Amino acid sequence: MSKTYHDFDTPIGILRLVGDERHLERIDLPNAAARAPDAEWCEERRALPAALDAAKRQLAEYFDGDRRDFDLPLAPDGTPFQLRVWEELRRITYGETISYGELARRIGKPTASRAVGAANGRNPLSIVVPCHRVIGADGTLTGFGGGLPVKQALLDLESRVAGARSWGGGRR
Repeated sequence: MSKTYHDFDTPIGILRLVGDERHLERIDLPNAAARAPDAEWCEERRALPAALDAAKRQLAEYFDGDRRDFDLPLAPDGTPFQLRVWEELRRITYGETISYGELARRIGKPTASRAVGAANGRNPLSIVVPCHRVIGADGTLTGFGGGLPVKQALLDLESRVAGARSWGGGRR
């Protein structure tokens, strides 16, 4: 099955979705989406494949403040350790931040915060797999593939929505 890509505008810039009919494989943030797509990908000019259409819709709901969790068929490519880290990232509650050390503890590798940081940095499904919710132990923003202003914008969005909807309305 060939990979398809679709670029679309969001409040943080152009995102590029990559996948096929059944799975979302990557979300490129604005700096990566600005690069030329891989040669083997084809741009869908008609109806989007189902997985990309669902991702586009759910991301739009996220940016509108109407979605906190994603329900998408994902197929990230990574090592077993990376996949474990990415799965744990999905357990970080909307609007919450944790440190790399805490993430390492959560996967049962308390001394592996650097390895966890490296795996976090290779996350191919930013936002859906919320690597932006991981910050430095001292509370500062650290590395993010989309740049620190984008990371801050995502955290600000979640903070506003979580605060405005703390009673539970509009949760997904």
